[in-house]
Amino acid sequence: MLQKIFRIILCGVFMFTMSGTAFADVANTAEDKLAAVETTLYGAVQTGPLLDRIDKVEKDYEGGHPGGSFMDRINALYDATYDNSNGPSLVTQMNALEWAVSHKVSMACMQDRVNAMEMGLRGRTSEGTFKHRVEVLSQDAFGSKTIPLVQTNIPANTLAKVALVDRLNAKNLKVGDVIRLQAAEDVVEDGMLLFTEGAAGEAVVTKVSQAKNFGRNAEIELDFKYLTAVDGRQLNMVLGEESKKSMEQLGMAAGASVAGMLVLGPIGIIGGAFVQGKNIDLPEGTELYIQTLNDEVIYAIPTTAE
Repeated sequence: MLQKIFRIILCGVFMFTMSGTAFADVANTAEDKLAAVETTLYGAVQTGPLLDRIDKVEKDYEGGHPGGSFMDRINALYDATYDNSNGPSLVTQMNALEWAVSHKVSMACMQDRVNAMEMGLRGRTSEGTFKHRVEVLSQDAFGSKTIPLVQTNIPANTLAKVALVDRLNAKNLKVGDVIRLQAAEDVVEDGMLLFTEGAAGEAVVTKVSQAKNFGRNAEIELDFKYLTAVDGRQLNMVLGEESKKSMEQLGMAAGASVAGMLVLGPIGIIGGAFVQGKNIDLPEGTELYIQTLNDEVIYAIPTTAE
């Protein structure tokens, strides 16, 4: 026991907490929902009077200006962008299109994704609304404007390999910093595509301790917020027993292939190399396994991939 305690004291630790919600921050107000749609479509929240912003998104998305209150119109735009209840949302369609062509999805805004897809398939960009342009691309990729979706259960503890998009260096981090992630490979279960390579995710720094004298190594604590499923739902992820076992079997410690790094301690604690006062510095592209926290139902894409 004393030896184990001594080893843990010597090791820098990298913690992933078990807390979180089933979705990333859910937009509830009219302003939040419109901002979310604008960010998805254009990459940033737009400026100007609220009515002008609604008019622009409606024109760019479908070309018309339906009646109703501000909230009704914003809800319609929000649902068309993210909700799959009455058919695949714009996000789901784009995810499926990119995966069908390149077997990964982009973290760019919808405007850039559609432009890139058109250039790749047709050699030029086209005019028209997002809805029309995506329907044309769907016809090219699937032979139909309708993308096949199947309601599928993702069990708790389903593993996903992710890679850091942002460098994780204890010297430069502070509590509240957002660390971007993306799926490092597809996750396919029973012939259903659940997560696509490149799918976006986030974690938030909840604690940072710098390396100090007397063997006190750096320490980082992260709360995984989500990884985006193929249908656009942001599912809560954690580093749990299944994740730890997979990294142990592959000789991974937060994905860093550094000799002497071991997974140690309880769930979520990852030990660093046995060097006193060692900083934690994981570069972009560092891979690790995380897992779903809860059973979830999503719309998945049937595939012949293994």
